[in-house]
Amino acid sequence: MSEQTQERGPSGPRRVVVTGAGMAGVQTAVALREQGFTGTVTLIGAEPHQPYDRPPLSKAVLLGTAENSAFDVDFETLGIELRLGCEVFGLRPADHELDTEAGPVPYDVLVVATGAEPVRLPGAEGVPGVHLLRTLDDVERLRPVLARRQDVVVVGAGWIGAEFATAAREAGCTVTVVEAADRPLAGALPAEVAAPMTAWYDDAGVVLRTHARVERVEPGAVVLDDGSRLHAGAVVVGIGARPATAWLAGSGIELGEHGEVVTDARLTTSVPDVYAVGDCASFPSKRYGERLLVHHWDNALQGPRTVAENIIGAATGASPAVYDPVPYFWSEQFGRFVQYAGHHADADRTVWRGEADGPAWTVCWLRASRLVALLAVGRPRDLAQGRRLIEAGTVMDETLLADPARPLKSAKA
Repeated sequence: MSEQTQERGPSGPRRVVVTGAGMAGVQTAVALREQGFTGTVTLIGAEPHQPYDRPPLSKAVLLGTAENSAFDVDFETLGIELRLGCEVFGLRPADHELDTEAGPVPYDVLVVATGAEPVRLPGAEGVPGVHLLRTLDDVERLRPVLARRQDVVVVGAGWIGAEFATAAREAGCTVTVVEAADRPLAGALPAEVAAPMTAWYDDAGVVLRTHARVERVEPGAVVLDDGSRLHAGAVVVGIGARPATAWLAGSGIELGEHGEVVTDARLTTSVPDVYAVGDCASFPSKRYGERLLVHHWDNALQGPRTVAENIIGAATGASPAVYDPVPYFWSEQFGRFVQYAGHHADADRTVWRGEADGPAWTVCWLRASRLVALLAVGRPRDLAQGRRLIEAGTVMDETLLADPARPLKSAKA
């Protein structure tokens, strides 16, 4: 009898291994304990640091108003074994083993929660002064840049680019943001919604250059494809992220078009006894009729509860838990609190609440008169009410919805 069979026992898995010690991994381990799992839980993280939350990195931690963002979790009391500074580089499902730099790690059930890694700027590898903003070590390298108030060029006007530009301006840096598209957030929002955000950069004293592609990066400078040369004491690259799944090559786990782990509605993968959750995994959404890959904090918080429920339920014969959330995220940039809920890809109508050049406004997306998504700028009540309306599939009255003075929940048809 193998060691694995001995450990598994008659009542289900006795040994759950979670690879990835970010939000999704930590919450999976915690949820297993909260839901009553009594077997071994091992959490493996590639970084040597105590597991930490990422959103504060581009805000309080970067600006030095907080030392770190370590999770307030007592791993020892919960009986969660931490293996930090341990990189995972392979999976052998037939043997129920992970290959790590510290040797093989056996599992009964594996949860893949390795998150996403930033896309690097081609040709910038090894150039002094080029930075990413994803890890605590990245922040430690960037803090002196802000302290010295260096001229900064940010490549990419997405969420992370805008958040870093905000922090850099607060620190007194001169900031230029270069974006290949014609507007900020081109990959995330329609043109008519993203267009008003262009003015935010100018209001904050940030130079935004759109239609600007980086030709090359040199020490102290960024050269654009039109020949422009931008002085840069530091360059911060924020051009997107991709699922951190290269280590799964040859494992037999199905990967999607973006390199993400393909799961079913229970967050199980194509390989038995393996789940995937968070930034590294896509899931089918019945609510939206398509497969979603969500690179946001709330997804990494909510998904683990479903994973834990299904791991425990598989042993007891309970009905599988289905994961079909209303996606949600937020961003703090240029003095504005931006929140988004839902998924607007298939919307057939757009309704505005408030003026886009004002300090607070909301965009609502409808499909067949049902609210499917909304973006709220400085209107958190709209977001809170709208998220519940989306979950309920509520039919809305467009005329009432367009009145910004009316509570969103009272605009039902």
